[in-house]
Formats: sequence, C-alpha cells, structure tokens
Amino acid sequence: MPGGDRAPRRVAASGERADVAVGPDGAGGPVPAGTPVVVLGVTGGIAAYKAVEVCRRLVDAGVHVVPVLTEDATRFVGEVTFSALASEPVRRSLWHEADPIPHTHLGQRADLVVVVPATARFLGTYAAGIADGLLTATVLATRAPVLVCPAMHTEMWEHPAVQENLATLERRGVHVVAPAEGRLAGGDTGAGRLAEPGEIVARALALVGGGPGGDLHGRTVLVTAGGTREAIDPVRFITNRSSGKQGHAIADAAARRGASVVLVTTTSVPGPPGAAVVRVDSAAQMEEAVVARAAEADVIVMAAAVADFRPKAVADRKLSKADGLPEIVLEPTADILAEVVRRRRPGQVLVGFAAETHDVVEHAAAKLAAKGVDVIVANDVAAPGVGFDHDTNAVTILEAGGARRDVPLAPKGVVADAVLDTVAARLQADPSSAPEGSQQRSRS
Repeated sequence: MPGGDRAPRRVAASGERADVAVGPDGAGGPVPAGTPVVVLGVTGGIAAYKAVEVCRRLVDAGVHVVPVLTEDATRFVGEVTFSALASEPVRRSLWHEADPIPHTHLGQRADLVVVVPATARFLGTYAAGIADGLLTATVLATRAPVLVCPAMHTEMWEHPAVQENLATLERRGVHVVAPAEGRLAGGDTGAGRLAEPGEIVARALALVGGGPGGDLHGRTVLVTAGGTREAIDPVRFITNRSSGKQGHAIADAAARRGASVVLVTTTSVPGPPGAAVVRVDSAAQMEEAVVARAAEADVIVMAAAVADFRPKAVADRKLSKADGLPEIVLEPTADILAEVVRRRRPGQVLVGFAAETHDVVEHAAAKLAAKGVDVIVANDVAAPGVGFDHDTNAVTILEAGGARRDVPLAPKGVVADAVLDTVAARLQADPSSAPEGSQQRSRS
C-alpha cells in the first residue's frame, strides 16, 4: 500500500472546532463539531438503488455522509447521483485518489460505516479480512462501528457459507440489519430483500446519536435465558432443549446498544462485559430472581424456556431401579411472565417468547392477547435451523396494536437486534418510558 503512517489532523475554522481529515489533496473539508461522519459503502447488488434514499435521509438528519462505491456498484447506480446528494464526492479506488492512503483517512474520520447493500461477496471478503478494494480496506482500517445491511436472493441468503460469514462478523461486533421477506429481483418472493431505508437510517442514527453505546443508553434491560431444570431427585431432572443462545444474544446486543444488562440464565455461558449475571436452575429460582429485579428494569425480555410442570415431590436420594418403577406426579410451575405483567410499572416494555411447532402465528397472537405483554417473539422450533440449540433462528415479531415483522433465517445476533429494534421504537414512542433526568432524542 502506498503512503506511510499518516493520520488526519484536526483544524478549527471561524473559532469553532471542526474535524477535518486532510489528505494530500485537502480532501475532506471541515465538519462542524458534533456532526457525525458516516461512510456509506455501496456494493454491487440490485438493491443499490435504495442506498440513494439512505444517503438522502442521512444528510437530511444532519449527518456528514462520505459515499464509497465499489466498481460493481456503478453497474447499478450512478456515481454522480451520490456525489450530488452526499456531503462529499464519491470515493471509488485505493489507487486513483490524490490521497495515497484513502482507506486509513476514511476509517479514522468515520463515526460509523454503513454498507448498503451488503452482498454475499462483500460479507465473505470482510469476514475473511481481505482488503481487495477501498470499501473492504476501510472497514478493516476503522475502529468505528460497522453496520451491514445484507441483500441477496433467498438461496444465497440461506446458504451456510453466508450465514457463517455473518455469524463471524457478529461475533466481532459488527451490527446487522436483517433483510426482510418480499418481492425479489426475478419476480419471485422470499427472504433476502433489503430492509427499508427508514429502518436502516434509524439504526444508523441510533449508533451515532444514541449516546455511549447506542439507542438503549441509560436503560436497564433484564433478559432471561436457557431452559429451567426441575429436579426429580439429586441426579435427575426434567428440562427442555433450550440452549439459551437466543437469550444470551439479546443480552449481548442490549449491552452493545448501551443498556445496563441484567441476565438471569440457567447456562454457564459468560454474559456480556459489565452485565449483572444471575445463575439459576429451576423455574422457582428464576421467578425469584426476576421478580426481585423487575421493578428496576425498563425492558424485560423473557427469552428463557421455563418449564410448565415440575415434580410435586423431589426425592432426597437417587431413585434406584431396585426400588421399582417410580410414580412422578407433576404440578404446574409459576407463570413468571404473568407475574411480571401484574407488577409492571408505567413505561416498561415487556417481551415474551412463544416456541411453537404448529400454527405459530395464531398461537403467538393468542399469547400476546392473553398475557398482556407489548411484544411476542414467535418461532417454529420444528423448522430446520430454527430455535433450540441452533446458531440461527427465524421469528415473527408481533406487537400489541397489530404490528408484525417477519425475520427470516439469520444468526441469532441478527434476530436479537431485530427484537431490540422493536423495543427501542416502543421506548422512544412512549414519553413515560424516558430514563430519569434524560431527554429522548427523536430520530427519523
């Protein structure tokens, strides 16, 4: 790579501090203090035309947008369009710019890098750490958050290689806006359609403007995870197939987005850094832990698979075959979600889960109405790659009031962010939920 170890210098103009990334050609220009700089990467997919709207909305929201187009992107959208709408002219190459190290300067200037659309090729290259162009070099050279917005045909989106690459990026802290289901190029319908520009812009603004950590800064999020274990004797217990991966993914995502996280879990998996982790085994222990902490939470996400029944009597010593066939009488466990709803305070957002094997949406809608929660996240645990012990999930998010969002098969971290997008929107819409002493900033 040409050039040396050079960093952008900071200058001030007209007595006001301004950030400038000064290359050899003076590229960059002053950015008023407090104005976020977003590098908007556009790759070569049919959904690239929607990046034009993302660019316009970001600029309208007061963001300084620097567009970076790949060579293939220009097969779908024009360079002049982005240069006209963005805050700076389009950058395209590592080699044709007057700045000998454009990726370094872009990476250092950025408060956020957003890639719209993120093709399968881009995701694979990024996950492998290959800098084969200006955009991939920039995402590798930046310490700013990176938000990728995948879009591709259904068969490509569901391919194990794509899912593994996305999971790898998520483990490294990359943010993802999951694609939607809908009409695709070629006339067919399925998962892989780029998320709507408004959703992408909302996530981007949350990452650059939501305070330290994002749109859940100042909030306390309580998450339950894992399957409870109901003792039969000192050795055996009744449980279910839940691994706790989805609950832990939600806790991790909430922490990344700035929340103070309380994680009540039956697993031995570490929680996110800084989280208060409470280890439990049984439904009774989980109920005690949740009820004791519910009043302080702004959001409660009941992702745990809590047993519906437990043995009425627990043997004080191991049951033996020599004693004959034991009779185990079951009794219902406490309904933790119902108790949380009963105790809820104004402004809290309550999220329940519904793991179903048939009539998924119908059963979830009935649970939403019966429980009185704000959101139900439903999944078909009988479907391939979905639910228990998988690294992927596919869910339908139902809200009180009738809103519905389908999240196609994706890594559980992507599903976690989709759930928290819904939560963040409900918090923002309810003035009574604002953190004490803070003013919620509206975002378009």
